[in-house]
Amino acid sequence: MNRNRLLEILPGFQDKRVLVVGDLFLDEYLVGKPTRISREAPVLILEFEKRYALPGGGTNPARNLCSLGAEALMVGIVGEDDAGAELRFLLESAGVRTDGIVEDRDQATITKTRILAHSTDIVRQQVVRLDRLPRSIPNPETVQRLVEFLEDQVPNVDAVLLSDYKSGVVSPRVVDACYRLATKHQKLLTVDSQGDLHRFKGFGLVKANQAETAATLGCDLECDEAFDDACRRLLDNLGARIVMITRGANGMSVMESGGRPTHIPVANRSEVFDVTGAGDTTIAVATLALAAGAGAEVAAHLSNYAAGLVVRKIGNATTTIEEMREVIVSSQFPRVDPEQELPL
Repeated sequence: MNRNRLLEILPGFQDKRVLVVGDLFLDEYLVGKPTRISREAPVLILEFEKRYALPGGGTNPARNLCSLGAEALMVGIVGEDDAGAELRFLLESAGVRTDGIVEDRDQATITKTRILAHSTDIVRQQVVRLDRLPRSIPNPETVQRLVEFLEDQVPNVDAVLLSDYKSGVVSPRVVDACYRLATKHQKLLTVDSQGDLHRFKGFGLVKANQAETAATLGCDLECDEAFDDACRRLLDNLGARIVMITRGANGMSVMESGGRPTHIPVANRSEVFDVTGAGDTTIAVATLALAAGAGAEVAAHLSNYAAGLVVRKIGNATTTIEEMREVIVSSQFPRVDPEQELPL
């Protein structure tokens, strides 16, 4: 792949507006230092040191879009609670527009609390995670407010990105509204789905990981030839313009309608500290690249570089155009201290 072509696309990220529809999580972290074993049960006692929180779930593509210089409009649901207010504040602090976030009186904001223990300033180990999940599907009034926001805003954006974390926001009615409006106004429509790919027929880009693709097609994916066939079958079954299959340490496979499958090796093999959110970065960068005029292969290479950058950081991380430009020019990932990326 010509590096100059990749570099030419990057400036086009900064004038794009993307509407992100997805499940909104508050990722909460409680950090403590182990002091002793409890007398009540064979468990560690942690001395509390600090708490911090990050936007999670479907918010991460929006944060990546903003860090790359684009404008992101977040559409989703929170509860009428402190967690929802904190999540909205964190998104706004990251530059994400939140006027598409709807409060549902019958829901609690999805919160994932991770308790971390450490014995040094560098090594931190997750001990347990406590999830607060929705107890019901969003009520019809809430979904109607989401659809009304989509109807108002889709004509004014360059792309619509769906980030489905299987928590109720990316419902059939919302998917149908996104497809109808994007088609009507000729907008790029992309999705990062956790399975059930047949819901996204006719999309511009459908991204899935290896396991989701295998489950959808009912096949084993163990060699490049199998991925070739999977790309062709997905394109045919979904009527999509582009399909992208991420393959973990083996990179990704991508195919555009009318073209041939392309396999792209993983960009960063040597410094992988945390793969959390790498898929979110991939869909955000691929969406921006396509909106900026790139073809499928260029979009895949750019998103591959971006994913290689964020896996060197801890937690739901983002990258920047400057970081991407540096690694594309040098074709090397400079060494970093991942601890510097920890939010305080």
